[in-house]
Amino acid sequence: MFIDGTLAVMALRFKHTKSDLRGRRVVITGAARGIGAALAQRLTERGAKVALAGLEPELLAAVATRLDAPWFECDVTDEGAVDAAVDGAAQCLGGLDVVVANAGIAAQLPLVGGNPEIMRRTLDVNVMGTYLTLRAAGRHVAHSDGYAVAVASLAAAVHVPLLGAYSASKAAVEALGNTLRQELRPTGARVGVAYFAELDTDMTSRGFGTEAARTFLGKRSITKVTPLSVGIDALERGIANRSRIIAAPWFVAPVLPVRAIVQPAVDVAIRRRVAAAVDVAREEIVDLTTPQPDRAAR
Repeated sequence: MFIDGTLAVMALRFKHTKSDLRGRRVVITGAARGIGAALAQRLTERGAKVALAGLEPELLAAVATRLDAPWFECDVTDEGAVDAAVDGAAQCLGGLDVVVANAGIAAQLPLVGGNPEIMRRTLDVNVMGTYLTLRAAGRHVAHSDGYAVAVASLAAAVHVPLLGAYSASKAAVEALGNTLRQELRPTGARVGVAYFAELDTDMTSRGFGTEAARTFLGKRSITKVTPLSVGIDALERGIANRSRIIAAPWFVAPVLPVRAIVQPAVDVAIRRRVAAAVDVAREEIVDLTTPQPDRAAR
């Protein structure tokens, strides 16, 4: 009896999760490829109505054509472009229920002797871009079924060499999400923060495809690269349930509450490999993982 009842509850929850996505009106930034494109595909398959925003118009248009979705070329650091994209998405979809602030970039940066433009641009896209997206979409999702997702990273909680710019930006994204949760609570809307380790995306392959990374990691990655579908599964569940925390793969969620213990352990584990990698990084010219309008950092 107990087992039958448990299975029935699980089945109802599964059904509820699926039906929750049907008809949901969603705008996703950074939707030309990677997490954004894959999430748009998944949500469309689940019956959601999706609008796409991002750079790389040819890639974005291809995704939009495949999904029969409206799309908007949008540099998330441009306040006017973000407002126009979000308002346009709301108009096309008849309102918004969900915003996924996913657009982001990365590049290795030795904090001493590195290129300050990498830091500036990373903060501009990842922090200001997330802020402007949530700012523009907040008034649309401020209702009892509304939900916003700020895509942070495990790097917001645990920090490693050469990713100082990225880690700082994602820690700020986490703070924005947590703050917005408090500010939107009176409207009935909810806010989630997404934390991912290394997913199999262009950002991961390009970000770690440097000589400094090879010097630091050898043939390993910081964590084992996880199939993108695992992250998309987590996002699908999180959006359906309007979850506070979205995390993938499995080990990320347990790390978050004990980050103060994990960080010293990481410091000890990697200390012998840092000096050589930093020396290489100071001489290496790298690109941001997504080309930026007019000011791609080199």
